[in-house]
Amino acid sequence: MTSSKKRTAAERSQPNRQQLVPKLQKALKATYKPVPANTSRSVLEQVLFACCLENAHHAAAEKAFETLMKGYFDLNEVRVTTVAELAESLVGLPDPARAALSLRRVLQGVFESTYSFSLDHAKKHSVAHGIKTLENLHGIPPFVVASIASTTLGGHAIPLDRGALGGLYLCGIISQEEYDTGVAPGLDRLIPKRGGPEFSSLLHQFGADCITSLHGVNVRKIVQAVNPTAAKERFPKRGASLPLPNPPAPPPTKSGQKSEAAKAEELRPAGPQAAARPAGKTPVPPPGAGPKRTADGKPVAGAKPGPKPFVVKPNVGKPITIKPQAPEPPTAKPPLKKTPSGKAAAGEKATGKSADKAPASKSTGKAPSAKKSAKSSTSKGSSSGHSSQLAKRKPR
Repeated sequence: MTSSKKRTAAERSQPNRQQLVPKLQKALKATYKPVPANTSRSVLEQVLFACCLENAHHAAAEKAFETLMKGYFDLNEVRVTTVAELAESLVGLPDPARAALSLRRVLQGVFESTYSFSLDHAKKHSVAHGIKTLENLHGIPPFVVASIASTTLGGHAIPLDRGALGGLYLCGIISQEEYDTGVAPGLDRLIPKRGGPEFSSLLHQFGADCITSLHGVNVRKIVQAVNPTAAKERFPKRGASLPLPNPPAPPPTKSGQKSEAAKAEELRPAGPQAAARPAGKTPVPPPGAGPKRTADGKPVAGAKPGPKPFVVKPNVGKPITIKPQAPEPPTAKPPLKKTPSGKAAAGEKATGKSADKAPASKSTGKAPSAKKSAKSSTSKGSSSGHSSQLAKRKPR
């Protein structure tokens, strides 16, 4: 008896979803008009559009997606662009940085899985296979998976972003714990599959208003029509925004270490979004590097140090120093030869060099002129001086 009483008391404390969800659907139909999904795009384009649509109005998402497809050469350029540069092109969205991060993560996951930019294979098999294919992409938001499952894959799912969850929390349909974890259990069972896309579009517009204009007329009117008591208790004061969810921390393992998912996330390569490490910065040393230390942090005496971390040094070449060449020493003039009569020849006085008669050439039988002999002697002297300078010069 006591257990049954406790169960009934717990059930009374929880919101009655079966009565509140039809009221919410009626209030949404009276305020908004459903927007049909554009299924003419490919699966990957619909995924990228859903990344822009999260927490944003449909018109702003269409404008941001059009800017994204026209402002870049192809999807690979979007993949290698930084999050800050992508956020600058998605100005109309309420949270451009979050949308840019989702876009880059999705494109990086698609490229790592297929080495191409296509997700058409996700709809070739069953709905469960397509949902599993999307969930295997690293960093894809749950809102995007549910949106593609309901529009493209033909499944039944209600996509919930932070705005939609906030609207359900303000109406008293979900509790604080469910809002923090980001789930609304039993919501897809209360909405039939035929009316799922319409209800999803209306709820998304309500959630976008909760993000952009929380204290507007539409949000307050819908919350008052669905659950007036929850509106008094949960509706934030004027000027305050929608409270952020506080997700619980992942449970630690038995040994107190991090879970396998957390380790895989830390060891995952950063890909193109990682910036180049500046020169001179030392990366994190590998485990076991450095001398062994005790629990107090003191090094153990006699312990061998581990491997040294690799240090990135700047690629700067050494300056080249060129020594000035010493001036050539003046060469002494050779003494003049005298004739047997004691007088220098007329050619030797004029040129200062010996004018011995050269043997006549075979063809003409005449001796070469004095100018040709002088040129040959100067060329020999210069070549001998240059070779001596090269021999004295030190190698670089």
